[in-house]
Parts: sequence; structure tokens; C-alpha cells
Amino acid sequence: MSDATADPYDALLLLSFGGPEGPEDVVPFLENVTRGRGIPRERLEEVGQHYFLFGGVSPINEQNRELLAAIRADLAEHGVDLPVYWGNRNWAPYLTDTLRELTADGRRRVLVLATSAYASYSGCRQYRENLAESLAVLVEEGLNPPRVDKLRHCFNHPGFVEPMTEGILAALAELPEEVRADAQLVFTTHSIPTAAADTSGPPEVHGEGGAYVAQHLDAARTLTERVAEATGTRHPWQLVYQSRSGPPHIPWLEPDICDHLTALHAGGAAAAVMVPVGFVSDHMEVLYDLDTEALARARELGLPAVRSATVGADPRFVAGIRELVLERAATERGAEPVRCALGPLGPSHDLCPVGCCPARTAKPAAAGADSPYV
Repeated sequence: MSDATADPYDALLLLSFGGPEGPEDVVPFLENVTRGRGIPRERLEEVGQHYFLFGGVSPINEQNRELLAAIRADLAEHGVDLPVYWGNRNWAPYLTDTLRELTADGRRRVLVLATSAYASYSGCRQYRENLAESLAVLVEEGLNPPRVDKLRHCFNHPGFVEPMTEGILAALAELPEEVRADAQLVFTTHSIPTAAADTSGPPEVHGEGGAYVAQHLDAARTLTERVAEATGTRHPWQLVYQSRSGPPHIPWLEPDICDHLTALHAGGAAAAVMVPVGFVSDHMEVLYDLDTEALARARELGLPAVRSATVGADPRFVAGIRELVLERAATERGAEPVRCALGPLGPSHDLCPVGCCPARTAKPAAAGADSPYV
């Protein structure tokens, strides 16, 4: 059997968040995101102003189309016969519809690529819960849905690290030469409640920050080292957070990116490079919270600042996805493939164990050790 085979898998599912594609979609999309939380429509319209600044269009769906096309082309180029589907949590194409399509097409073993590189409830287990919910719908309809497995986290895979490194180097080159060597690297990711961070990842790593913070710190250190190797300069760095959305009385991960930029300026920093290490594409949290709010704060302060690129559909990231697919397929066949990972944490688990990134209210989750669908 060729090393390029994805057997036993007969499909790959790109699973993402989704986003509005026009002004009329914004509030219905936000209603999907916040369903069950009792948030009034007036508040959703207020939150939706971020989207209206960009014509009511989130870039995430178009970015996923580009990634989808790139994955399909890469698999075909390397002789991997694996159809690729796409489903979203909160907007069309909806996950349930895509799983229904997979079932109608006769797919029996599906590998899932979620557009999140780290362990957390919202970045991993919630997607697994979405899968379980959709599979349950299909069972209720009398269908026999496929088994689903999920690719491991890719935050420290070379396919993620290499384009991120190049993005930092390109961003540094955008700064005025007189401040470049003294620029500070500001690694940024989505803030989440500290309680969710503390219980992220397998139970044995639960504690302060859990796997969520540990994995981001691992990625930031690795990227800082690679930048130092390329430039001969070891830049100071910090992991910070953005896009907080919870009530003020609930603790969330800090410091906030804008507060950190203010502190850097007060401390005499020469410049800053914002590195969106927690995101795989330039979706709304990057375009608004970084490119709009954070860069506006830097301009107000007079602090030279730039933002580095996300991996998007970079060919190295796409090749890394193929490598992860073939790695998991080989493992399922009983082989022991090389599991590429950079940094001291090493490759993450293939199968989420019981107690991994638990929800506040227990719900069934597919593609894990506690999956009801095997």
C-alpha cells in the first residue's frame, strides 16, 4: 500500500465557524452563534457593527473556500485520493447538511480538520459536540452516518510554524530600520474565560492556563527562537489576548492587546510586531480587533506597530494538513509514522481523552474517547 493513501478514510471534512456574507446575514448569524444565551436582538445589532464596517461580510467563508481549493489541489498533486467537504458551525454550508451529503455519497470514515490549532472548549470540544449533534439528527432521520475522527492540533507542526515565522520576518522588515532590532513581538490569541483555560486539554494538564496557554506559549517560544536564528536578534516577547466577549464579572485571560500596547509605549518600547499566533486566517477577529482597534491604539500612542500574516492557504500549511492526514491514516492502519512537531511539547494526542476541555454542561461529543459514535 502506498504511503500516499488515506485509507481507511474516504473523506476529509473542513469544519469551521462560519460567518455572514452580506448585511442581511449579520444578525441571523449572531443569533446562531449566541443561541440559548438569551441575548436581545438590540445587543446583537450593536455587536454586528463590527461586521457592518466590512459591508456585513466576514472574510472567513471566502478564506475557507481558498483553503478548500488549495487542499484539494495539493492532495491531487501528491496522488492522495481523498474528496474534501466543508461544513460550518454557524452559517452555510451547515455541518448537518454536509454530513447528510457525506452519508448520501456513501462515505464511511471521515477525517475532520477544524480551523483551530489549539486545545480549548470552543476550539475543539465544541466542534466535537457539534459533530455529535449533527450525527444524532441523521440517526433520527433513519440514516447511517459515517464515523468521524479529528486531526490532532497543529500549533507546533512545521506546516504551521514555518509560514508564521516568515510572516514575522516580513512584518519586521516593514518597520523603520532604526526601530527594527528593538521591536517587541506581541503574540496574540483569542481570550477565553480563565476557568475554560484551566480545564483545557487532557485532565493531567489541567491547572493554571491548562493546555490552551501552554500550547500558545510553546508556539510563541518556538517562533521567537526561529526569528532569532534568522535575524541574529532575540526580540522580547509576550503572549497577550484579544476579542473578549464575556460579562465583566467573569475572569478572562489577560492582558488585552490594547492594554499591552499602552504598557509597551509607557515602558519605552521602540516598536511592536503583533503576531496572531492563535488564528489560522485573517477572519473578523484579526481584521477588526487587530487591524482596526489595536493598530489605531498604536497610532494614538505613536508606537510603530505592524501585524504579521496568518497561515491562511499558504502552501506549507496546506502540505502540513496533508502530512497530518497521512499520519493519522497510517496510525489507524497500525503503523507508527513520524509525528512531526517543533518545540518541547511534542505532538498532541490523536484521540481526545475523557475529561478533555469539558463543557459547563455535559453534552455528547464525537471524535473522542467518550464518543457515542464509534
